Amino acid sequence: MYQIISYIKFLIKSKNHHGVHSPFVYNFITKCLYDRSQHSDYYNLLKYRKQLLTSREIVEIKDFGSGSKTLKSTRRINQMAKISSSSVKKIKLLYRISRYFKFVQTLELGTHLGLGTQALALGNPNGKVTSIEGCPNTFQFAKQHITASNITLINNEFSDAIPKLNLTKLDCVFFDGNHTKAATLNYFNLLISKAHNDSVFIFDDIYWSSGMTEAWNTICKDPLVSVSIDIFHFGLVFFRKEQSKQHFVIRV
Repeated sequence: MYQIISYIKFLIKSKNHHGVHSPFVYNFITKCLYDRSQHSDYYNLLKYRKQLLTSREIVEIKDFGSGSKTLKSTRRINQMAKISSSSVKKIKLLYRISRYFKFVQTLELGTHLGLGTQALALGNPNGKVTSIEGCPNTFQFAKQHITASNITLINNEFSDAIPKLNLTKLDCVFFDGNHTKAATLNYFNLLISKAHNDSVFIFDDIYWSSGMTEAWNTICKDPLVSVSIDIFHFGLVFFRKEQSKQHFVIRV
């Protein structure tokens, strides 16, 4: 119910590119978010998603965060792909964002079945994606099935893995695990020191719960965040010092 009410409020507040006076944000919206091109990489991404949706393999899940609201700890891959994994719209959005900004170093918190991971990797084959997954069995499944060669997978809890990362600067961080307010803010604070002027932090499911929305609103107000964009499916923040602080709610 919270998500339904939040979506109605989002539709009332959201706008399109008209009235956006920042050239940076305007170009991002029109050339990336609104890009309707049928990119050839979509085929591989949707092919992998179809494979997941038809897989009857069973895995034991160890949840470290808020967990699924509908799935049990013993889950079939096709159930996970249908309920918990990235939708087609999200996969394409992640791919386009990665392609548009050409991220060199990307960190993903929450590999899950690897759909988002592959979208980020295929968006820039010359970049590198490091993805952390806490659940050992989900990690093994992703490791066996992910095909993009520019991906490094790590099996560890986020709070343990982040301090050990041998990455001083990150172009992109995709927060896609442990959808709780405290954890999201903790990971943001742990990783903000690795952000630079052109970094992009992407938060999945900002309307998962009232706690996640509170975390998102807190992050938007952070003094180091100059631009924040709410597209409902994701929340994106930028650290561009040359930009005046602005918040956008954009319908995609």
